[in-house]
Amino acid sequence: MIELKSAEEIGRMAVAGKFVGELLAELREVAAVGVNLMDIEHHARRRIKERGAESCYWDYAPSFGRGPFRNVLCLSVNDAVLHGLPHDYVLRDGDLVSIDMAVGIDGWVADSAVSVIVGIPDPADLKLIEATEVALEAGIAAAQPGGRLGDVSAAIGEVARSYGYGVNGEFGGHGIGRTMHEDPHVPNSGRARRGMRLDPGLTIAIEPWFCRSTDKIRFDKDGWTIRSADGSRTAHSEHTVAITPSGPQVLTRRP
Repeated sequence: MIELKSAEEIGRMAVAGKFVGELLAELREVAAVGVNLMDIEHHARRRIKERGAESCYWDYAPSFGRGPFRNVLCLSVNDAVLHGLPHDYVLRDGDLVSIDMAVGIDGWVADSAVSVIVGIPDPADLKLIEATEVALEAGIAAAQPGGRLGDVSAAIGEVARSYGYGVNGEFGGHGIGRTMHEDPHVPNSGRARRGMRLDPGLTIAIEPWFCRSTDKIRFDKDGWTIRSADGSRTAHSEHTVAITPSGPQVLTRRP
């Protein structure tokens, strides 16, 4: 069931979104050459506890995965793109890391992700990250009241193809509000003017992610970490967005 939120409820989601955006901005600075992924994870745990927020990832147990997720971040490095488990790994010069997090505050949730390069970047990685960010903004711009969900998907897919990337259809964006994953599914490619109507009060997470040279994925043995099937690098960008009568409102903008 899809729940349309009132303006007051969207405002409460925006409180969670502001915290998520601020913490992701912090974590972008924490991520650096020589930093262990677990240091980033523990920084986030500390800040979430200080804020009195709750991680949506801790104890998350979907149909995939091996046991409940026991971290507050997904940290996906290089060819890993989604659901990367924080582990004992020290970031190296040129690593591309995607940081994804979702928290709840007073019963309302926000979800966002950003990809960064530590040290000296490879221009091809910069292009890949740029593609996800441009696709995200295109998807947000297409999320107009009275439009269709396919408008968002089509806008993302068009950007991907313009950069020369394929789109995987297995994982995409999703509805969000009282919980992290709600209906509807928001594919990263689709047909404009098709799909459900975008009514004011709908809240969705829009999250384009691309692999440099494939649209196929594989799972690690941990059952969580999703990688490009050919080992090529990956990137991921995400915002929580509310459909309002005056247009899309991004709830997780970073400072």
